[in-house]
Amino acid sequence: MTSEVMLTFYRRLYPFKSIFNWLNHEHAPTQLFTHREFAFTLQGDVYLRYNSFNTAEELKKQVCQLNPTRFEIGPVYSARPKDKKTVRPGKFTPLQRELVFDIDMTDYDPVRTCCSGADICRRCWAFISAAVQVLHAAIREQFGYEHLLWVYSGRRGIHLWISDKEAMELTDDQRRALVGWMTVVKGGNEASKKLNVRLNARSLPPALQAAVDRLRIIFPDLVLSDQNLFASTEGYEALLEQIPDPAVVSKLRQQWQNDPSRSSEDKWVNFKKEVSKYERGSAQRATLTAAMEDIILHYTYPRIDAEVSKHRNHLLKAPFCVHPKTGRVCVPVDPDRIEEFDPESVPTVSQLLRELDALGGKTEPSSETDWEKTSLKPYVDMLDKHALRLMEQVRLDKRGKGLCSGAL
Repeated sequence: MTSEVMLTFYRRLYPFKSIFNWLNHEHAPTQLFTHREFAFTLQGDVYLRYNSFNTAEELKKQVCQLNPTRFEIGPVYSARPKDKKTVRPGKFTPLQRELVFDIDMTDYDPVRTCCSGADICRRCWAFISAAVQVLHAAIREQFGYEHLLWVYSGRRGIHLWISDKEAMELTDDQRRALVGWMTVVKGGNEASKKLNVRLNARSLPPALQAAVDRLRIIFPDLVLSDQNLFASTEGYEALLEQIPDPAVVSKLRQQWQNDPSRSSEDKWVNFKKEVSKYERGSAQRATLTAAMEDIILHYTYPRIDAEVSKHRNHLLKAPFCVHPKTGRVCVPVDPDRIEEFDPESVPTVSQLLRELDALGGKTEPSSETDWEKTSLKPYVDMLDKHALRLMEQVRLDKRGKGLCSGAL
């Protein structure tokens, strides 16, 4: 992106007021915004940390002055980040921060066949879709959090921001414990390791059993049919490594070596037939059934970048920034319609500016709501609705406190 394109985007399209409302939880500025850290990445990889602002207008003015390639949002500190150098040591600490999760497609490289590295298509996006469905339900059901904002990263992943008051106030230790509980399949080099998630030889924790029940519906289309992960010798050997019965492994290997053309779906059917040969209620059948569930988890359960979630002082790219490689805007995503989401259909900054140009003289730059005239509108509307729910929660909490104090 040229600097001129980015400056026009910030001046005319970036929804600063919506970002303010989301972070601040109220119309009038509070410490949730004024004590919030913003970090800017400038051309040439210059990185400016510990910026803070009193209003959305101040933030916009600074962004337009610096014209960063992107900017990131950090925690709410005990003092204004811009005053960090004048604050006594030990008096500048992170107090609050959204609980955040990051899921990156590169962590799925061991289990996808269509793309690798930074590349992504709608086919492998189905892994992210499965992750969103599982995490969204698990976080709401297990922890009771309600204010979840999912944001496409602009290229190959997705971020989750949780703004519930209880989530904002979690300590680093509590965040580590929570993400540790949610982590089942590690990304990167550890992705091939066997799972160790059972309470005993047979039983999964109830939360994981609920995830398996969701994922077993997704697994056939995604892993067996679309990705065809067990078609190659390398693919089916990876599957055989996770089957704990040597006799079954030997029999399946021989079948598949004798008929290399068998599809992944056929091989999964072969595996299920071997399981069904053991008597119902037998230890062997229970062990293999458990292994089957573990395999479904291994290939489809969310692969969370745990380091992003563990610390309050971690910075994360702001929604509606532009990804420098793809030009796509980091837009909110509706978790209830995640299966319909296509990363390749997300508007690019060039597309949005062409949409404004096409309006010609009909549009004087309003500097506030030009996004309403473009395909960015439904995504900003999504953030605005999310921010309104947060504001309504604050209003209800204040009203509840008032009633309690009145009763006293």
